[in-house]
Order: sequence, then structure tokens, then C-alpha cells
Amino acid sequence: MPTDPVGRFLAALDPEHRDAVSAKPREEQERLAEDWERELLADTDLDTLDELSPPAAEAEAARRVLGDH
Repeated sequence: MPTDPVGRFLAALDPEHRDAVSAKPREEQERLAEDWERELLADTDLDTLDELSPPAAEAEAARRVLGDH
């Protein structure tokens, strides 16, 4: 399992979005990963989902971040 923020963000994405984000410049990937981490920390609904399924919470936060861009 990746430990760097970009690797963790990419792992949370579905394959189609993972390929699209992987094709972006590294700076853009880092910005998206930072947005994703903020989303995970800020959204209280994700806290509940995280208790039930951490991967599901990470995937939902990733979908939300990509929906904003």
C-alpha cells in the first residue's frame, strides 16, 4: 500500500480516474492529493464511513475532489 499522499490518492480512485490523474503533471497530482486529504479531514460524514470502511471513505473523498475539478 502506498504511503505518500499522491500514491494513496491514486489508490483510492477507480481505474479510469486513476489513469486520468496519473497522466497529469506531478504538481497537479500533488494538489489533488492535498485537496483529497483536506476532504478526508474536514467532512464529518466521511468520519462515520471511515469507521465502517476506510477504503470506502477514501474513495468517496476522491470522487468529491475530482468532482470539484
